Amino acid sequence: MDDDLHEVFRERRRLLALGYRMTGTMADAEDIVQETYARWYRLDDAEREAIANPAGWLTTVAGRVALDLLGSARRRREHYVGEWLPEPVPAGVFHGTVPRRLLPDTDADPLDRVTLDDDVSTALLVVLEAMTPAERVAFVLHDVFDVPFDEIAAAVGRSPAAVRQLASSARRHVRENRATVVPRAEHDRVVRAFQEATRTGEVAGLVSILAPDVELRSDGGGVVRAARNVVSGADNVARFLLGIAAKHPELTMEEQPRGDGVGLVFRDGVEVQSVMDFRVEDGRIARLWIVLNPAKLTQWGTTPASD
Repeated sequence: MDDDLHEVFRERRRLLALGYRMTGTMADAEDIVQETYARWYRLDDAEREAIANPAGWLTTVAGRVALDLLGSARRRREHYVGEWLPEPVPAGVFHGTVPRRLLPDTDADPLDRVTLDDDVSTALLVVLEAMTPAERVAFVLHDVFDVPFDEIAAAVGRSPAAVRQLASSARRHVRENRATVVPRAEHDRVVRAFQEATRTGEVAGLVSILAPDVELRSDGGGVVRAARNVVSGADNVARFLLGIAAKHPELTMEEQPRGDGVGLVFRDGVEVQSVMDFRVEDGRIARLWIVLNPAKLTQWGTTPASD
């Protein structure tokens, strides 16, 4: 029994990674994990002993819990103040939690690169957020965590064929929205050019780094000041960003590895004030996501990363 308990507890971090991909926030992921374990402990001894694969049981139950939670989360977000963005987490938080595919790096499908990385990109989470709850659960369980379709079917109350269709639809959404994913070196080059342009304070220089139809979304959650609507267009975005920089000269800007490449963390002393992520297309920044909501920055601590 002690060995069984050890195996069950050992799954917690992986379940948290699963819940985070399902919901986009650590708080919701924690709720999924807690409810999954609660259902495990509600089983009697005979029921637990009859489970041949506790890790698999926990995974499918977490999927069922996530499906229920996603429905209520959508209703909550209808009342969210301003733009809602997924919670950014530091690189390495979920290292080693995603099953490794035996694919050579040079031949890997770009879809695999963005879905199977331990460090989940904001761009991918935004795409997942646009899926139906059932599509999202099917995609994360099957494409990321290798759960067979028949087990997912039991979790979501659909036939295996229906679940296969859900996963296929979700995969199409990801592929269509991530078709322009660029190599990390290119992403990082553009973001560093953005940093330099921001430091100069010149609108023209910053505009040259931004796509003409660039969009900026910021999430303050109604707790701190943030743009409540999307800021669109290179000139508008450039002036918005330089205006913030002028009002807050005390903020420092540092690079941090993210799902697609480097992102930026802004600090006031040691306190993290915001995390900025980017989507790069054709050598320019096409999307910016800025999370300022303090409830979504708790994973970043207060100590700047060492060089």
